[in-house]
Amino acid sequence: MRKECIGMLLAGGEGKRLGLLTKDVAKPAVHFGGKYRIIDFTLSNCANSGIYTVGVLTQYSPLELNKHIGVGKPWDLDRQHDGVSILSPYTAKGGGSWYSGTADAIYKNIHYIEQYDPDYVLVISGDQIYQMNYQEMLMQHKETGADATISVMEVAWEEAPRFGILNTFDNLQIYEFEEKPTSPKNNLASMGIYIFNWKILKEYLLDDQLSPHSSHDFGKDVIPAMLHNGQSLYAFPFKGYWKDVGTIQSYWEANMDLLDEDLAFSLHHKNWQTYTQDYNFPPQFLSENATVQHSFVNSGCWICGTVEHSILSKNVSVDAGSIVKTLSYTLM
Repeated sequence: MRKECIGMLLAGGEGKRLGLLTKDVAKPAVHFGGKYRIIDFTLSNCANSGIYTVGVLTQYSPLELNKHIGVGKPWDLDRQHDGVSILSPYTAKGGGSWYSGTADAIYKNIHYIEQYDPDYVLVISGDQIYQMNYQEMLMQHKETGADATISVMEVAWEEAPRFGILNTFDNLQIYEFEEKPTSPKNNLASMGIYIFNWKILKEYLLDDQLSPHSSHDFGKDVIPAMLHNGQSLYAFPFKGYWKDVGTIQSYWEANMDLLDEDLAFSLHHKNWQTYTQDYNFPPQFLSENATVQHSFVNSGCWICGTVEHSILSKNVSVDAGSIVKTLSYTLM
């Protein structure tokens, strides 16, 4: 049962800024790219990285998300002694409560982690679009002898005040964390992807629970506490595509990015596939008068009209004379 590294996937986000898209479903279960759910990308990263023990921490409107994940078969996570486990808040002797923060969610599942006695715990989110090999991050974590490694990427300087910014030495060792600074010292933004030495993280989680002033969050409480106490923290630079689809604007942009042929992030990456549930719709049908240009048209679609620069979800009909065309969009 012992595992070197297990994944803890935070998937309880309510996603209020996505409006009606998250009215009845958790943010990670929102459809993306016509065929996928947002969480598919993180689960696929785990499968492609050889992280086969994954706890999925759900909370807000989990029904649709639980149905989609099932036993984890599309991601090769339907395994007897590890695989995927759905971890919802529960009530036990002594009472129980909802997860009150990212660190609190991990704390309340210490019993799940302990059964695998891991050396390392990978903490990830189910509401981001990206493709990352977590083994490369784990390799750096071991080589530096870090207590915690945080994945970072360079963002535009004007965007830096929106993020948690990590200030580092030349060797990427972190010496300061600034939460949404008005005058950032650099543009290395935390992606909210962490690898911890489990024994050390467990101590900080236990201490954090005893603090009456803590919000029980990794970025606001646990990471600053580790830095204050002189723990060894390093940044892991990520160079690929990454999008936090937390708003309607960013969600739309990420979908449209799929149509960018020059983008490094691609669903056609043969060595890093993105997996999802197969709903067994028939192949798409294009009539002799149909026109489809620069678009994704998913299975089950019946196209008799015109589709330009758009993404059609599965089982969509476009009748003769109809035009589906995506124009530029900016949320005012």
